Amino acid sequence: MSDQSLWYLENIDVSGIFCPKKVGSGKLEEHEQKDYDKGSYIYLPDEYADKVFFLTDGRVKIGTYSDEGKEVTKAILGPGEVFGELSIIGKSSRHDFAYAMEDTHVCIMSVQDMKNMMREYNALTLFLMKVMGSRMLEMEQRLQSLVFKDSRTRVIEFLYDLADKKGQRVGYEMLVRKFLTHQEIANLTATSRQTVTTVLNELRNKNILTFNRKRMLVRDMEQLKEAV
Repeated sequence: MSDQSLWYLENIDVSGIFCPKKVGSGKLEEHEQKDYDKGSYIYLPDEYADKVFFLTDGRVKIGTYSDEGKEVTKAILGPGEVFGELSIIGKSSRHDFAYAMEDTHVCIMSVQDMKNMMREYNALTLFLMKVMGSRMLEMEQRLQSLVFKDSRTRVIEFLYDLADKKGQRVGYEMLVRKFLTHQEIANLTATSRQTVTTVLNELRNKNILTFNRKRMLVRDMEQLKEAV
């Protein structure tokens, strides 16, 4: 697992704090845990924002809608990631939506409980700063790519970042499980599904990576980085 996984910071097991597995762990068991079926919304734009969510199983798409009603994908999250965090800094309503892409399990904490936990566990403040800072940096990088880079480059750089951040090293190769669909990659890179398919097939023909609906295996990260 990449060292950028958001569950761990300063040797604190955040999943253990928010979603304790052991019986008799006290008040932490009071925090709500909930399942969402594939295709359901966890929250929608303009809903009251008073909770923070920790994803323990499944995948969640974070997105918004343009003035024309077009869906814009901001992020696709997996186990070990947090969302809805802007409610902690005073955002009283949601500006985006959270959508369960598959059967999903989350731990839910109220904003007030979160603030209490932050006072009890000092490193949680740094943890949440890292989450929000990483999201802002990622959005800034995507905007710069959209302005200054062509669609092929955006797709290749996205694949490299995906393998680097969420891949699992297997020998000299990087394995990404639960690989995204071509349309999901297109939504995240502001390209077309056809462009994504063309780039992936090109990289596979060059033996830089292989892929199917469930996973992507990058055979050579350096070659992928230099393919732009």
